[in-house]
Amino acid sequence: MRTRTVRASGEAADFPAVEPITTTEALAAVCERMAAHPFVTVDTEFLRESTYYPLLCVAQMASRDEAVVIDTLAEGIDLAPFYALMANQAVLKVFHAARQDIEIVWHQASLIPQPIFDTQVAAMVLGFGDAISYDQLVQRITGDTLDKSHRFTDWSRRPLTPAQICYAMSDVTHLRDAYLALSEDLARRGRTNWVDEEMEILTSPSTYRADPETAWERLKSRVRKPKELAILIEVAAWREREAQSRDVPRGRVLKDDVIGEIAVQAPTTPERLASLRSLPKGFERSRWGQDILDAIKAGLARDPKTLPPIERSRPLANGSATVELLKVLLRMTAERHGVAAKVIATVDDLEHIAADDEADVRALKGWRRELFGEKALALKHGRLSLAVERGRVVALDRE
Repeated sequence: MRTRTVRASGEAADFPAVEPITTTEALAAVCERMAAHPFVTVDTEFLRESTYYPLLCVAQMASRDEAVVIDTLAEGIDLAPFYALMANQAVLKVFHAARQDIEIVWHQASLIPQPIFDTQVAAMVLGFGDAISYDQLVQRITGDTLDKSHRFTDWSRRPLTPAQICYAMSDVTHLRDAYLALSEDLARRGRTNWVDEEMEILTSPSTYRADPETAWERLKSRVRKPKELAILIEVAAWREREAQSRDVPRGRVLKDDVIGEIAVQAPTTPERLASLRSLPKGFERSRWGQDILDAIKAGLARDPKTLPPIERSRPLANGSATVELLKVLLRMTAERHGVAAKVIATVDDLEHIAADDEADVRALKGWRRELFGEKALALKHGRLSLAVERGRVVALDRE
């Protein structure tokens, strides 16, 4: 049996129909074969729009010899062989934008796939731009245009269609070509260790632990007083526990901006809670309303000495102008060395550097410091200047 699909270009193409793996026995056999290869490419399809934890629906893998699609929702299938392969230190696991895929494995099996290679990170290190999408990367490396019509399909519905299976398999087969090209380019330009540093972050369990006590760190709310921080910590922790226990997205329980308003306003009675415009009418009379009031009271009762320090921006003469100059230097450095600016330094990094020569930011560590950080400090202190020569920004040593 063969199926026909249409490439994004409109050209018709034939694909052999492939049956997904639906049994533990078949999965164990394919994982044993793939364990004999130095690397496998991996991708997952999941749903998480209505849940706290992502629902793994499909996993696909490819070695140099074969590509398979695993129906992870098949009745009776045990994914232990798949997770064993993910933990196999002798096999490199290749992902694109690996964080969500790794998060799924962490939640399902309490392990981090190792070792790994993220083609999106590698592409940033090699100057393909900030967070390049998979289909754009494949097009630039191979010239192929991927059919992305099933990107937003419901992967939990069964049976899987031949078109869905072909889509899933094409993701991991093209990923082989992308990996081989990127890894070769990294080695040629001496940047393999740059990617290795990024993989250390992606394979750290702390990246994926959803600890209610640290949930506040993900919020962008800027609190200014210890009392506000204490309430922020307690209410964010309550929301995290509630979302986990009910398996619903955090935003279904309470929006981020609402937590920030609660921290600043610190309502301690149902009446004051009801006065917050960000909460729906009658919320204060619900069980959640009382839970929030209890969390607020717990925050107010905390000893300020037990709280983490509130990060305050240091006043700096011409601080914003310094940051703007650092942005120019960053852009110039990124273009000169063919590296995405975002992977060298963030705006937050630049603000910290402008305020503190010893700032604890990645831009002042490792290869980033050598490439950019030292020049940033030199520019800040007048040992380096920027000029325009023949229409291009250049750095001039003033010492």
